[in-house]
Amino acid sequence: MKTKLGLSGGIARRFQSTQITPLLALVGLLMGVFAVLVTPREEEPQINVTFANVFIPFPGAAAQEVESLVASPAEQVLSEIEGIKHVYSTSMPGMAVLTVQYEVGEDRTDAIVRLFSKIFSKQDWLPPGLGVGQPIVKPKGIDDVPIVSLTLWSDDPDKGSYDLAQVAHAIEVELKRVPGTRDIYTIGDPDRVVAVTLDPQALASHNLDPRDLRLALMAANSTRDNIEVVTEDGEMLVQAGVFLSHAEDLGNLVVGVFDGKPVYLRDVATIREGADTPQSYVWIGAGPHAPAALAQAGERPAVTIAVAKKPGTNAVDIASAVIQRFEQLRGIYVPDGVQVEVTRNYGATADAKAKKLISKLIFATASVVLLVLLTLGWREAVIVGAAVIVTLLITLFASWAWG
Repeated sequence: MKTKLGLSGGIARRFQSTQITPLLALVGLLMGVFAVLVTPREEEPQINVTFANVFIPFPGAAAQEVESLVASPAEQVLSEIEGIKHVYSTSMPGMAVLTVQYEVGEDRTDAIVRLFSKIFSKQDWLPPGLGVGQPIVKPKGIDDVPIVSLTLWSDDPDKGSYDLAQVAHAIEVELKRVPGTRDIYTIGDPDRVVAVTLDPQALASHNLDPRDLRLALMAANSTRDNIEVVTEDGEMLVQAGVFLSHAEDLGNLVVGVFDGKPVYLRDVATIREGADTPQSYVWIGAGPHAPAALAQAGERPAVTIAVAKKPGTNAVDIASAVIQRFEQLRGIYVPDGVQVEVTRNYGATADAKAKKLISKLIFATASVVLLVLLTLGWREAVIVGAAVIVTLLITLFASWAWG
């Protein structure tokens, strides 16, 4: 009696006797191996989680004024965008910061285009004539998360975060040469500033006003290009003015005249060149399993170099290349006495998770094959094992091809 088979049974019977079945299995096997080799190993899940920060400057306004005049109307306008999940706002003196979060799965490019379109087509909600600046949009995504962070510190008490930041900025340029790197920035680095502290008594004795100093500084620290000068030989273009580049130049700036003598800025103010107050602080301390050098140093000021990667690249290869490149810079850009700790390495964790996943797939397949072997026999076990392996490999290839 001939048994009537269903759809899957009919397909299986057709491929059971055809000679192309082993060839298809071999092709599927090769496709799966190819997918395993070329699929990027990444720590973060590669899903579209698009969000953006919108900065709206409002110079001179208090936090309450920024909230009522800028932040609240902006929230209402941005919440109208299709695909928006949450809109948050933070109001501070002179600035409103809005965070726009889209639904998971929204296309990044379309989401950013919709955000820009809404902002620049609805600028009438900004209060006119009050000095509200142009909105600045900074899109963010999953690939903006750093995969490697290198924390620089020193056991020398004379080296603080400012000195470490100078080393970090020199290293940033070299790490940017590593293929596949994206954003590279330093956390905890104070800006280099020239602080001018006015002496009220000196200003009064020289009959000077702080506004005079402001105008003198603005006039001295400016330049103009392509100024037309007409001479007998024709017309020529010249550049006028230079920028102030050193603290000594600032001290030698003439800000007025008193008793027929020039008054220099150093005569009425104290000029200091150094580090500004940092926006963020980084300290490194020793844990129970820390290296001996760090344990002896205790808590030390530090700066952290964060490195992100481009979308679709292998985190394992890029993280290894970044760390290897940094080791090559020791003694060249990294002076003696500056230590480094790799405080984040998503390449190593991504590689460990990928290997763990592959080992679990192998264990599950072996368990199924062993179970079939004990219950049905070796021939059935081989068939089931081959089918499971080829199916898994074709699935990996389809996942890679789909992106």
